[in-house]
Amino acid sequence: MPPSDLDLSSHVAFAARLADAARAETLARFRAGTEVHNKAGIWFDPVTEADREAERVMRRMIAAIYPDHGIIGEEFGVHRAEAEWRWVMDPVDGTRAFVCGVASWATLIALEKGGAPVLGLIDQPYTDERWIGHSGGAEFHRGGRRRPCRTSGVKDLKAARITTTDPRRTAYFTADEAEAFSVLCEASRLARFSLDAYGYGLLALGEIDLVVEASLKRHDFSALAPIVEGAGGVITDWRGEPLGSQDRGRVIAAASAELHAAALETLSRV
Repeated sequence: MPPSDLDLSSHVAFAARLADAARAETLARFRAGTEVHNKAGIWFDPVTEADREAERVMRRMIAAIYPDHGIIGEEFGVHRAEAEWRWVMDPVDGTRAFVCGVASWATLIALEKGGAPVLGLIDQPYTDERWIGHSGGAEFHRGGRRRPCRTSGVKDLKAARITTTDPRRTAYFTADEAEAFSVLCEASRLARFSLDAYGYGLLALGEIDLVVEASLKRHDFSALAPIVEGAGGVITDWRGEPLGSQDRGRVIAAASAELHAAALETLSRV
């Protein structure tokens, strides 16, 4: 059962408060020489105090207002995994961009009910851009103004602007996945890389037409579906199933059903 209008309104307002609190932690540390730590041993997986402190403050707020809700966060794991309502957060999606001073990183916040996302928020504090999506649609907020989001509606792969975070087979894609993505790139109008979650926000604004990713975790993708779908797009895994249906964390987000089907024709073979 979807949340009531009253529930949705209060949850949207609370998600915005979470994002505001995270902004205070991340902006103060962006382009400020923040120390970078590696949390993945021989593989470089950066984390900073911006990631950790932003997640800590959001967790404290959730515990105070919604103590029965679960939490899934990138930095501090799972709390009350069995809860009907769960907040899923990535305090800094795109930490590599963050530590390079590139403003394509974002804070991701989702609210799930029964394991399905009903609310998603993407926040880019440095550019003051925020996307909020739910069953009522998606909105873009900047400078105190807001407007509805709508994808470009592009249907033909030849006309599509495509993106992924890192197309190398040594990064998030396997060799076969990288080859399949390369086929899509060759067929598309143009390709741009390293946008992280910001690319999904641009898709919702009609500026990007197709996003393809792999190796995403729940905290990476849960916030995306309500925004992409609220803007009229389609988002699934590489089999056309709902996100989270398989372990590889593979995502296709498209501006239209036709473009999604074209991408799926290539990617579903992998």
